[in-house]
Amino acid sequence: MRASPLAAAFGAAVALLLPCSVRAQQPAAQATQASQPPKAPRAKAGYAAPAAVPLPPDAIKRLKSGDLGQIKSALDDVRVSARAGSGAVPAIVELLKQGLPPAVTQSAIETLGETANDGASEVLGWYSHQRNVALRRAAIEAIGKTRGPIAIRTLRASLSDPDDKVRGLSATALGDLKAREAVADLFVALDHKVEEAAASIGQLCDPAECERLAGKLGSVPFDVMTGGLDQVLLRPAKDVDDETKIKIVGRVRELGTGETNQFLRDVQTKWPPKSAPRVKQAIDQAVIATSGSPGSAAPENAP
Repeated sequence: MRASPLAAAFGAAVALLLPCSVRAQQPAAQATQASQPPKAPRAKAGYAAPAAVPLPPDAIKRLKSGDLGQIKSALDDVRVSARAGSGAVPAIVELLKQGLPPAVTQSAIETLGETANDGASEVLGWYSHQRNVALRRAAIEAIGKTRGPIAIRTLRASLSDPDDKVRGLSATALGDLKAREAVADLFVALDHKVEEAAASIGQLCDPAECERLAGKLGSVPFDVMTGGLDQVLLRPAKDVDDETKIKIVGRVRELGTGETNQFLRDVQTKWPPKSAPRVKQAIDQAVIATSGSPGSAAPENAP
């Protein structure tokens, strides 16, 4: 296959490319022992992890063949192999640098994501700036799986992408990657109506930042805020202390709407047994206090 000028200009020029990828797993049988008294369980006793699908020996050769049919079949094999297909990452990266037909380009990007290999991050970061929105979306989804500093840097920059889907995917991925350094960027994104930023802030915020998030109640739609506040309230005490959670429950309670009552009831239902009794009491009381609001349900139990 003839290399395009993209190979030499990689990282400096953007070509218009156009637009899409499932892993098979085999359940393992459980081992049982008959006619013997039960013993203390060993780690992962009776369970075998799903077997990885090995990469076919000729897959890399097919990727380098220059034949589109063979390249497509090799990409399918790498995708199914997932992490076990990491050895094919350099060959796929080289194909993307050279340039591929539109549909194969998107398939190659998605395949790199399935390998979860940070060796793909640089080329995926480059494709996250492509003019074609479908490719940008695919690149952001893929780079969120590769992890590492290049991925986080790319996702932070993509919070201001012109496409709302790209912005949302970037915000969600930053939360999944536990990118604490991105909290300030996520607040800016939330102010610019990237709704997914609320949940990621809730996953990442320190107590002061969590209170700052709660301070947006009333200015950000409540159904957006719930994704973040739910995350905050259910995080362990080592991350967010009880006092902060009680303050947040109080802010929600002050709204006094049917929506807030339903949210508090949902948190009440998910609350871990015997966990943080003072916070649980605040939630119970808030449920009762908001139960008379229009659209709310009657509380089942008093604290």
